[in-house]
Amino acid sequence: MSTTEEKIKKLKEMKEQSKLGGGKDRKDRQHEAGKLTARERIEALLDEGTFVEIDPYVRHQCTNFGAEKNRPLGDAVVTGWGRINDRLVYIFSQDFTVFGGSLGEAFAQKVCKIMDLAARNGAPVIGLNDGAGARIQEGVSSLVAYADIFYRNVLSSGVIPQISAIMGPCAGGAVYSPAMTDFIIMVEGISYMHITGPDVVKSVTKEEVTSEQLGGAQVHMQKSGVAHFSAKTEQECFEIIRKLMSFIPSNNMEDPPVADTGDDPNRMDEELNHIVPIDPNRPYDMRDIVRHIVDKGDFFEVQPLWAENIIIGFSRLNGRPIGIVGNNPRALAGTLDIDSSTKGARFVRFCDCFNIPILTFVDVPGFLPGTVQEHGGIIRHGSKLLYAFCEATVPRLTVITRKAYGGAFDVLNSKNVGADYNIAWPGAELAVMGPDGAVNIIFRKEIDKAADQQKERDRLVREYREKFANPYIAAERGYIDDVIEPKETRPRLINALETLVNKRTTRPARKHGNIPL
Repeated sequence: MSTTEEKIKKLKEMKEQSKLGGGKDRKDRQHEAGKLTARERIEALLDEGTFVEIDPYVRHQCTNFGAEKNRPLGDAVVTGWGRINDRLVYIFSQDFTVFGGSLGEAFAQKVCKIMDLAARNGAPVIGLNDGAGARIQEGVSSLVAYADIFYRNVLSSGVIPQISAIMGPCAGGAVYSPAMTDFIIMVEGISYMHITGPDVVKSVTKEEVTSEQLGGAQVHMQKSGVAHFSAKTEQECFEIIRKLMSFIPSNNMEDPPVADTGDDPNRMDEELNHIVPIDPNRPYDMRDIVRHIVDKGDFFEVQPLWAENIIIGFSRLNGRPIGIVGNNPRALAGTLDIDSSTKGARFVRFCDCFNIPILTFVDVPGFLPGTVQEHGGIIRHGSKLLYAFCEATVPRLTVITRKAYGGAFDVLNSKNVGADYNIAWPGAELAVMGPDGAVNIIFRKEIDKAADQQKERDRLVREYREKFANPYIAAERGYIDDVIEPKETRPRLINALETLVNKRTTRPARKHGNIPL
């Protein structure tokens, strides 16, 4: 056998060895836990045959606690690039079969290399997380390694999309990298995220909880708002990532990908004329309005279970991706509160980062009142949403479907905070406050003197609604651009969006603004 043949043989042996991970037994245990291995996940997510691995021979250099006796090729993460819908992405997948997927210096170097390549080449980076946190054997080096990743998360923020899938444990310092990425997808039943584990919680607070109760998918979808999507299976998680990618560009210098949906841009929908209840206090689901307007009724909702009084998500108008923000009268009457303001603000800022036009549907009676909200900082948190809209330079459209009261009217993409095209339906009510509250303040003395106070109040409310709570005074002053028949909404929005394709906005030079965090 020639020297060259011997070297090729050794190369092939090394390649096979690098694919072993933690060995067959650990792979079997991974499968028994209902989880794919690191490489299986990559293959399932990317377009078939497109994955190119790098750094398969990297090994850790740790000599503490006997670690030098176990130095598997590739360490505990698989890294490389591939394609999703024929678009370049960079990817890393933590390997739970090697050191429990824990992060050490070599692990971080591989991930940082991928993140640097993604930033330089203007492509999204996707992290498949399934690891036990910092590698204890490497001491402070593992903490420094985390910091290297965190720093790159921030440098890439708003430059390239960053997506995190949580497919197993993610605890301690490990949670902060996903938290700084744009979207987090959790897999129900097999993933969790928390800063401190159940044992620490019990020792400090005496609470007894499981990892699932502390930081499972449903907790972060419904209570904390940390997760943006949840999936019942790993395959569903990959489908979510692929669909998400279809709406967003590869970097902040590109426009989002246009797709031919086959939906008529001039389509009108008669049902929109009847979808908002005549009774101003009767709820309805804003999602129903969205689905009647967007292409093929496709609304890809983000964070559907958290802060349900506001909806956010992606759709298309005549094939162009748009970000949608809307009050939902089905929850808390569509009022703005602390959580909904934070939820909406971050989504608006993501869309603005990546050149995705924003469409806002308004039916808001105001901010949620009460000591819980005031003491919790609704002023500060509500300002986040206002700040985000004021800051956004992408094309911005607004439809007022019913109520637009008080400061919430200003906050929700109003004309005077920079929106480009604002329209209202004929039943819209634009005022400082609702007729009932306004009448109680303005006509308090007249009501007190009336023989039949309720009858007098009802009369005054009716007059106030007819005189002030309608869209025509705002239209008269140019605060909205038009009042339209609801069924016309889709073609009107598409036409306006087409005029805004080349929108350019200049702002004063600055390092960055100071959003009220």
